[in-house]
Amino acid sequence: MRHRDEDSGVQTLMAARLKQPGFLRGGLGILIGIAFSALLTWVVRSSTGHSTFHHYLSSEAILTVSLIAAPLAFLVGLGGFDYWFYWAAGKKTRPEDHSSHGAYTWKDYFRINTDHKVIGIQYTVNSFFFLLVGGLIAMLMRAQLAQPGSHFVDANTFNGLFSVHASLLIFLFIIPVFAGLGNFVIPLMIGAPDMAFPRLNALSFWLLPIAGLMMLGSFFAPGGAFADGWTAYAPLSDTAPVGQTFFSMAVQFAGASSIMTALNFLVTIITMRAPGMSFFRMPLLVWANFATSLLVVIATPFIAASQFFILLDRGLHFNFFNAAKGGDVLMYQHVFWFYSHPAVYIMMLPGFGIISEVIAVKARKPIFGYRMMAFSLLAIVGLGFTVWAHHMFTSGMAAWIRIPMAITTAIIAVPTGIKIFSWLATLWRGVLHLDTPMLFALGFLTTFTLGGISGVMLAMIPFDIHVSATYFIVAHIHYVLFGGSLMTIFAGVYYWFPKMTGRMFDERLGKWHFWTTFVFFNLTFAPMHILGLEGMPRRVSTYASQFAGLNLFISLASFGLGISTLVFLYNMVTSWRGGPKSVSNPWRALTLEWQVSSPPPVFNFDRLPTVVGGPYEYGVPGAVHGIFAPTPAAAGSGVLREPSR
Repeated sequence: MRHRDEDSGVQTLMAARLKQPGFLRGGLGILIGIAFSALLTWVVRSSTGHSTFHHYLSSEAILTVSLIAAPLAFLVGLGGFDYWFYWAAGKKTRPEDHSSHGAYTWKDYFRINTDHKVIGIQYTVNSFFFLLVGGLIAMLMRAQLAQPGSHFVDANTFNGLFSVHASLLIFLFIIPVFAGLGNFVIPLMIGAPDMAFPRLNALSFWLLPIAGLMMLGSFFAPGGAFADGWTAYAPLSDTAPVGQTFFSMAVQFAGASSIMTALNFLVTIITMRAPGMSFFRMPLLVWANFATSLLVVIATPFIAASQFFILLDRGLHFNFFNAAKGGDVLMYQHVFWFYSHPAVYIMMLPGFGIISEVIAVKARKPIFGYRMMAFSLLAIVGLGFTVWAHHMFTSGMAAWIRIPMAITTAIIAVPTGIKIFSWLATLWRGVLHLDTPMLFALGFLTTFTLGGISGVMLAMIPFDIHVSATYFIVAHIHYVLFGGSLMTIFAGVYYWFPKMTGRMFDERLGKWHFWTTFVFFNLTFAPMHILGLEGMPRRVSTYASQFAGLNLFISLASFGLGISTLVFLYNMVTSWRGGPKSVSNPWRALTLEWQVSSPPPVFNFDRLPTVVGGPYEYGVPGAVHGIFAPTPAAAGSGVLREPSR
């Protein structure tokens, strides 16, 4: 009887757990999704004239459908759609008990959570996980390239390595980590209690691990990982092994996440600003995310379309890109780059906002040309859609298109140059605090400017044709995205680390991290300009012996760059666990997020903030950005709490 009672208790517990949203129910959802995919494939193929058992249950067809159905079933099991299903069923709206809001234990970071601060940390930690994976892949690539003719990996595996490396770091690190920092900071900056759509915000995060695991899972697909780069050019991607389908579906999930987040930012910024927070009292980080969200909402559907075309070509033989049957391979490039050049600014504009925050605080000066800085962000949004074909100067498109694209490519450097000169003017005669966030901000100014100069060089048609598909392009994109975006990300993580965790990081380790990163970054990527000018092609697993010396030097420097990231990781983990506790405003900043405790209250503000001045009025006597409604005790005495300066 006792064993029977115990078995009954276990079954009851298991049944209760399956009724509750979580990973157990999510795992069951994956199995149901795969079974549904097999059944659907059998029904469709058997009803369309496929006469053999093998044709009924095509493994590639089942895999393709499973890559859609299984992740969606997992999200249902995890609880991502519970409230919406309840509402769609026509039931009476449940009162919000906030049971899914806020983090009280570490376990709350591993479930659906509607608190924007928790979601921001989920985004950020998840993004850095994929940074580490992408960095390890880069180390494997540089081990292969340390000497010519090396057989560390074969050519097909190398193609998969550089394709997954680029895709992970673009779609699973740079774009979402900015969304993570923005998620944590922006509602606090504008005086909002949360994002406008908390449940959509939670769902947008959980799409990302799915996309990342799909990309990594492609290594285990028959024929290996997708191996045609992050651009997935047709017709190669039409005929590649099934690993290519993993990429096409992963991009759809990552793109859907980006659009959800961007819509959330736009509605939050437009409708939920605190009293007195006009557009020209918003911090520049808010402006930057506003501009970025406009780019995402307009541009991201185009990369989704490009991958839908590929899926339809591969699965249903629509022949969009099959020239022999009337398709046009150049159409793919036009559609893809109409997203992917604006995507460069999606990966840059939030970093511009971070640098503005750090430089203003660390120089103790107002931002020079604040309104022009805001307008230049919007100018980049508009011009970003006019330059896509400069990626196609050697594609075989009509030659006359090169001229307007070269002109617009040169012009788009103007609003970016405005920002560079504005930051330099802000630094001029400022009282500079050269701590870790500021060092990364200054490192960004140096490396991004160098990347911008090579970008203007690439706007010149003869030069672009000469270095197209060489290591000069590899150097340029890394100076923009590593020397630019990643430097701003490190600056932002160090700057808001006390606010996120309530603890201070180790400043000595932070400076070690900066200097090792800055030195080894330049030693790794600067010589690639020389290799490119000398004609070494990119995306090759071996090369002519004349390039051996520089490649060995680059590989050794890249290993040093990888080690520098471990310094950052150690600093973050140990400081989060046991670093000294932070005061609410260690940087003496004016913006609203620094006027609450570190970490902030669950609903951000115990008292309603009212904005009464600009966000960067450092050095202005009596300047205050925001004040807070008086507590009952202070109301009688007329005392208002003002932020520290």
